[in-house]
Amino acid sequence: MTSYDKDLYEAAKAAVNPRQLSPYAEAGGVGAAILAADGQIYTGVCIDTACSMGFCAEHAAAAAMITAGESKILAVAAVGSDGGVMPPCGRCREFLTCLHPDNRAARVLLPGGESCTLGDLLPFDWKNFEEGSA
Repeated sequence: MTSYDKDLYEAAKAAVNPRQLSPYAEAGGVGAAILAADGQIYTGVCIDTACSMGFCAEHAAAAAMITAGESKILAVAAVGSDGGVMPPCGRCREFLTCLHPDNRAARVLLPGGESCTLGDLLPFDWKNFEEGSA
């Protein structure tokens, strides 16, 4: 794990703070950190609701990044409440690649100190198969 991977991991881990918000919602079981092109690390946590309208930690971190005026991602990490690294779910992979054309090249931290790109995790991205692009 590189030093900036460690910083990204530590930021995601620090965001984890599992708590019950109400009888119908909980938050903080997963923390995410995004390293944006501006060099800033943006963090977020998941929000899970009984009615399935919550969102992933990567979405929250991306919203913080977008709010700050950035959209290009260099690297992303997600960490569960057990301290383990997890790759983004399929919804997050799609979402993050939609935010900037270069985000398919963003590095994703994986368990065991490994990494790959968002594009590696999303090999048959529908955006590659739009009419006229194949």
